[in-house]
Amino acid sequence: MKKYDAIIIGSGQGGTPLAFALANKGWKTALVEKENLGGSCVNYGCTPTKTMVASAHSIGQIEKAENLGIEVGSPKVNMEKIWKRKEELVHASRGGIEKGIEKTPRLELIKGKASFSGKKEVTIETDEKEIKISGRNIVINTGTEPAIPKIKGLKDVNYLTNLNIMDLKSVPEHLIIIGGGYVGLEFGQMFRRFGSKVTILQKREQLLPREDEDVAEAIKELMEKEGIEIFLNSRVEKAENKNGKIQIFFSTEEKEKDISGSHLLVAAGRTPSTKNLNLETAGIETDKNGFIKTDQWLGTTSPGIYAIGDVKGGPAFTHISFDDFRFLFSNLAENNNLPLEGRLVPYTIFIDPQLGRVGLTEKEAKKRGRNFIKAKIQMSSVARARQTGETEGFMKAIIDKKTDKILGFTMLGSQGGEIMGAVQIAMLGNIPYTTLRDTPFAHPTLVESLNNLFSSIE
Repeated sequence: MKKYDAIIIGSGQGGTPLAFALANKGWKTALVEKENLGGSCVNYGCTPTKTMVASAHSIGQIEKAENLGIEVGSPKVNMEKIWKRKEELVHASRGGIEKGIEKTPRLELIKGKASFSGKKEVTIETDEKEIKISGRNIVINTGTEPAIPKIKGLKDVNYLTNLNIMDLKSVPEHLIIIGGGYVGLEFGQMFRRFGSKVTILQKREQLLPREDEDVAEAIKELMEKEGIEIFLNSRVEKAENKNGKIQIFFSTEEKEKDISGSHLLVAAGRTPSTKNLNLETAGIETDKNGFIKTDQWLGTTSPGIYAIGDVKGGPAFTHISFDDFRFLFSNLAENNNLPLEGRLVPYTIFIDPQLGRVGLTEKEAKKRGRNFIKAKIQMSSVARARQTGETEGFMKAIIDKKTDKILGFTMLGSQGGEIMGAVQIAMLGNIPYTTLRDTPFAHPTLVESLNNLFSSIE
């Protein structure tokens, strides 16, 4: 049995850089991957989706051009070219990882399905044979997979998930989406702009349940303005094939309804990829949803075994998985023994316009009993937004009333994710909102709007 200083199960955006870093530190490291290298971000997450979102964004720009005095006509979508461009970027990213592994001493890639066969022992089923390895430290980075709701007849219809919807070579006539989270919204707007009729069925009372009501309502209005049909408080009861279509039966607060479409996307959340790891053999506990329990050092309930990225629950973002890597490497290889606490979690939803957010929402601040003040302005009052014709949305900040420190920031607007990053830097530096209010930013830029925002304290 081969012995390693570290075994990393899963080559996502936490596991892969951790494998490189530990090997370069002198650790004998095994990276185990059952599918393509790169995890969700490279293969069916950030890289491919945002590549296709860029195509949809360009259509939005073309449609807005007429308001700027440019007549270009109706755009023609070539799904084959969009798919090909997406594939080229995915393969380039994956290839870069493969070359990096080949060039890194002390790092061994093992392709196969891993499961625990002991406290520090892993069995790997490869195409050729079954092998057993042991590790002084083991890190689980297996991520998540689409959650498939229990809907009568769903297994009998040819539904799509985020794993395969990007392989479509033609534009769906009518795309029905179950789920009003960021996956459903990004794909919904994308395919609407490509030419599909789109219907979103959301079981909650608002889109993006974790966001403030004003944010969710504004996004709903934006989607409906583009022609997307949205049903809130909708419970999907049954799916069936009928006359070459997929028919969905659902109920709302008003009455029972049914809708027929050419394609169905299930975007009803994520579930951890843990069911085949045989975690109980290693003494690793999970929560009721199957996510691996971890402490402030990312340790599991089994000493010497850690979990990073989406598989441990919490914010499911690539940058959080990568930050987990940096944190765990610092503790494992550099003996810092620092707890993970107080991490700011930024994120961006790449709809158009973007939603960028960091820190507390307004409803979170209320729930925690924080004494805060609020600043809010519409993008229509921002000079740069008016000049470019991108006036949809708003920005909002939550501020500690006593210290003037920024507790949270939300921007639904052009380049919302980029402006959010500027506010995040201020929050990391404990800079009071008054500094951003009184700092002369270049005119006319979007970041200059922070002057206006923080002058609008309610």
